[in-house]
Amino acid sequence: MATIQIRVNGTNRQIDDIDPTTPLLWALRDHLGMVGTKFGCGKGLCGACTVHLNGTAIRSCSTPVSAIEGQMITTIEGLAKDTENLHPIQEAWMEHDVPQCGYCQAGQMMNASALLAVNPKPSDQDIDNAMAGNICRCGTYKRIRKAIHTAAENGGAR
Repeated sequence: MATIQIRVNGTNRQIDDIDPTTPLLWALRDHLGMVGTKFGCGKGLCGACTVHLNGTAIRSCSTPVSAIEGQMITTIEGLAKDTENLHPIQEAWMEHDVPQCGYCQAGQMMNASALLAVNPKPSDQDIDNAMAGNICRCGTYKRIRKAIHTAAENGGAR
């Protein structure tokens, strides 16, 4: 067991008495009470657990918490500045009624916002390529693409 220091959504956090091989997903959910990040497949294939590590989208279910010690993690809870100032991707998701069941949507938004941070004006092909690893069982892919374009038009790299 170990003590791990990470920075989550701009706040330094300490996780005590944790196995260093514990996936970041479970450290966030079980140790820090941040349940916006979802468990999907447990193998890093579906994207439901996507968070940002130093601004890059990663799969938290397959990343050991020890691998991210001292680094910056952003979860869906930290994507917006506050409830009054949503991230453009969150606003676009609502505008286009993207979620159906909603289970995958936190991971979808985290991946989409990471895309816009490196490509502020993505083409349809850019979006399809970047989002290919995020599975939506409800099949809202067309709305996801529209929402990403809308967020890009509204300053999505914020």
